[in-house]
Amino acid sequence: MSGRSDRDAPASIDRGSPDLRLAGLAVAAWLTALAGLHLDAATLLLLAVLAAALSAVGALHLLGVLGRPGRRARRYGWIAVAVGIGVVCGGSATAARLAVRDAAPLRALADQRAVVTAELVVRDDPRPVRGAPGRPATLLVPADLVSLTAPDGRRITGPARVLVLATGPGWQGLLPGQRLAARGRLDIPRGGDLTAVVLSASGPPERHGTPSWAQRAAGSLRAGLQRACAPLPDEQGGLLPGLVVGDTSRLLPMVEEDFRATGMTHLNAVSGSNVAIVVGAVLLLARWSRAGPWLAAGLCGVALVGFVILVRPSPSVVRAATMGAIGLAALAAGRPRAALPALAAAVTVLVLLDPELAGDAGFALSVLATGGLLLLAPRWRDGLRRRGVPAGLAEALAVPAAAQLACGPVVAGLSGTVSVVAVPANLLAVPAIAPATVLGVVAAAVSPLWPAGAEFAAWLASWPAWWLVLVARYGARLPAGTLPWPGGVPGALLLAGLTVALLVAVRRPVVRRLVAVVAVAVVLGTLPVRLVARGWPPPGWVVVACAVGQGDTVVLPVSAGRAVVVDAGPEPAAVDGCLRRLGVREVPLLVVSHLHADHVGGIEGVFRGRRVAAVLAPVSDEPETGRALVRSAAAAGRARLLTASTGWAYRAGHIDLVLLGPPYPLRGTRSDPNNNSLVLRATVAGVRVLLPGDAETEEQRALLDRSPPGALRAEVLKVAHHGSAYQDPAFLDAVRPAVALVPVGAGNTYGHPDPGLLADLGRDGVRVLRTDTDGDVAAVHGERGLAVVTRGVPPGRRS
Repeated sequence: MSGRSDRDAPASIDRGSPDLRLAGLAVAAWLTALAGLHLDAATLLLLAVLAAALSAVGALHLLGVLGRPGRRARRYGWIAVAVGIGVVCGGSATAARLAVRDAAPLRALADQRAVVTAELVVRDDPRPVRGAPGRPATLLVPADLVSLTAPDGRRITGPARVLVLATGPGWQGLLPGQRLAARGRLDIPRGGDLTAVVLSASGPPERHGTPSWAQRAAGSLRAGLQRACAPLPDEQGGLLPGLVVGDTSRLLPMVEEDFRATGMTHLNAVSGSNVAIVVGAVLLLARWSRAGPWLAAGLCGVALVGFVILVRPSPSVVRAATMGAIGLAALAAGRPRAALPALAAAVTVLVLLDPELAGDAGFALSVLATGGLLLLAPRWRDGLRRRGVPAGLAEALAVPAAAQLACGPVVAGLSGTVSVVAVPANLLAVPAIAPATVLGVVAAAVSPLWPAGAEFAAWLASWPAWWLVLVARYGARLPAGTLPWPGGVPGALLLAGLTVALLVAVRRPVVRRLVAVVAVAVVLGTLPVRLVARGWPPPGWVVVACAVGQGDTVVLPVSAGRAVVVDAGPEPAAVDGCLRRLGVREVPLLVVSHLHADHVGGIEGVFRGRRVAAVLAPVSDEPETGRALVRSAAAAGRARLLTASTGWAYRAGHIDLVLLGPPYPLRGTRSDPNNNSLVLRATVAGVRVLLPGDAETEEQRALLDRSPPGALRAEVLKVAHHGSAYQDPAFLDAVRPAVALVPVGAGNTYGHPDPGLLADLGRDGVRVLRTDTDGDVAAVHGERGLAVVTRGVPPGRRS
């Protein structure tokens, strides 16, 4: 008898299946850290102690100290022990960070909203947050606290995390690792992460020292790439820096929306795939030159460090480099089976070092995509090759399908949709991603020494970038390209469960054939219907209220490709996207009901790629920022700027417009700009549509007093002011609509639309449609009279 038998081994892992012990450890640590971000340190420590006790009991049982384990226990017991250890590690690491986050001195100052002076170290690149048009954008600057001086002179030190809210040019261009001092007011964070306090900066920062050489080198290379891309067409020139280094500052909004709709938006962010492409190219060259495994691994390491410097060594980039390098390192070392344990070990280390990553969607996508490539893609590739598919094509089919399937639950939870075109779009994009990325890296690398060579490399890269733009553009226009799905954690878990069930089920040949038959039947059954009866815009539409967030955009058709637009919403991309979905190429008249940002902020989007003949604006100049936006957009687009008084009429194609209000200037009301909104009555194909802008009670009463009987009557009412409570019941009685359209943003903080107003409209038999829940909404006039059609909430518009 020699040694222990296999039966007594601490782990008997099937040689044909992956070792799941480290995977169990990683998943448990990850989920425990995620739960801990929403708990307190004491509760988390109690959970860790219980897990430690159970793990100890389980290990003693498996070792034979507490009885002899059974066969099933020997096979899966050590995985369960690893899960328990993961809970202990994740809980302990997160509890330690929570104790720092919830430290009493900082939390007391945040509760008091004290004004302090803080010394900070920047953690990551500042991120702009879209603000009101005409106002400077707010920057979110993640930082680590060095010290803080309280109003009473106390000095507080500690490694707490701070989120700085700042505006002004002084905060732009900050680099990770840079030290600075700032003064501002503290506030309590929203929770769910490790941020201890929020600092609303009251002025520019005082910078201490200079950035590191790596950050300066990154800035020089990124600027060189931008200069090399400047001569390119706008679409390719804006996309290429995003593909290479994640710089989307010049990316056109229409291209960004197309990439989002086709599930290709991950290409515009630095991820493990970028690292894999660059390091993979080096590995390919090393093998072509017959370099040994260790030399190839060394060259890949040099390339990895260079790429991290190029895209800036911030925490998110280091994370992406870690994820992308795992599989390639295993391949370079000749041990591809070690890739999954390496991934699990990397996840565990990263989560324990920074538990906040557990709640980061980008981290989840990086891990899942890498896991899909390691677990699913090789089997699918080999299965396709056994069925006669060429090796290159099998790889190209398996890689995007595996990555998309693995990331699908997280994407569905974030967007509330499931993209049907994502897999074919990413499959078509595969041949162009690597050459565009590699040539872009070459352009950036040679830009400081050889600008002409950098421009030539960027020009070469623009051709595969053009293909990516083309795939995204036509993929986004396919009907039913995205399907609605429950959002949030429930939706993600539902899709994850269905995905796992499908993967298990298709291992049986009968189920696999059944799935294939059903998929083909669905495609063949639905595609002809979608091509014959296009879903959007619906035939016979007379008015569309666009889902542009918390703002208004209403479209009235004039003829094919031409429409009158009333208001432009809060930001350009949303209104531009709605008009593109409707096929509007020319706007003979743009009406601005009043000058608030939620009605004029997106005016540049109306002009984007379209001819706008005239802009009708109110006489009032309040607020001045809105007037300036309208004037500059009209001047840039060479459109006539008009004003008009009550009774003004306009006719074009199928539409007649009459200006009903304001009947006279109103002053001293709750909101004078709202109560001087232009009020229009449109007649489209015999259907009357009333558009009252943001008119509130005062202007509605003035309209009732000054309008002749029946002037306000309309079949369709665009509800004023996003359905606020400031509505006159007599005004609604005078309109007596059959359909009410409510343009309103999801999750707005104003309480729009008012539940009482919706109840009143419902009791009167009015069909109410809301853009926050229904997406773009249309009233349609057909043979059977008036009907309504909804497009569904577009990706990224759910709260």
